[in-house]
Amino acid sequence: MKTDDASLQALAADLGQRLKAKGLKLSVAESCTGGWIGKILTDVAGSSAWFERGFITYSNEAKLAMLGVRQASLDAHGAVSETVVREMAEGAADWSLAQVAVAVSGIAGPDGGSPEKPVGTVWIGWRWADGKVTSRRFLFVGDRESIRRETVLRALEGLIAGLGS
Repeated sequence: MKTDDASLQALAADLGQRLKAKGLKLSVAESCTGGWIGKILTDVAGSSAWFERGFITYSNEAKLAMLGVRQASLDAHGAVSETVVREMAEGAADWSLAQVAVAVSGIAGPDGGSPEKPVGTVWIGWRWADGKVTSRRFLFVGDRESIRRETVLRALEGLIAGLGS
């Protein structure tokens, strides 16, 4: 099933209502989505009440400088890893005024995959208001656009599920 922009916009609006009701702010740290999560969130009128900022950290250097990801983590695990995405989520919250953060790092293709990390491998990390960090690995199938779109979808769904009603 292809997710359309209207579905993403509805999720973003729902997320915004939940964040606002709880008095929470959100930051995002994006690699493979290149700002798509921040864009879909700020498409929601009134998002300044709950969206704090976004970090587009496509390069490893940006992850180090903007989010405090450790060089040792990148060296040992690579940018597309649980360790790095968790550090990205923590950095997005710690280096902003947000209590909640989501971070994504993946291989959208068509090149760049390996047997260990094929194209479509994506890690998403969520940092919650209580300081807890959760993460999940996904393996999406499709072209570059569909992998990136599915990443945005799953990031938003994870935030909504984690925040509850």
